[in-house]
Amino acid sequence: MSSSRKVTNKLLEMIEEGVLDPQVLAEACLRYMSEDDVADMAHSNELIFEEADDEVDRPVRYFLPTM
Repeated sequence: MSSSRKVTNKLLEMIEEGVLDPQVLAEACLRYMSEDDVADMAHSNELIFEEADDEVDRPVRYFLPTM
């Protein structure tokens, strides 16, 4: 792991050791980040996919990939 990301690496280590619950960390990160940051992260990591829709008034629907 890179030494330039000391806090990131420490949190990942704590998850691996069972000291920190991944769900707790995920929720803390998502609440801390702006909606734009969350959307960018989700798209960059291919966690959600937008359904193409030609109708302007319909909301965009998101689909979570199955694992």
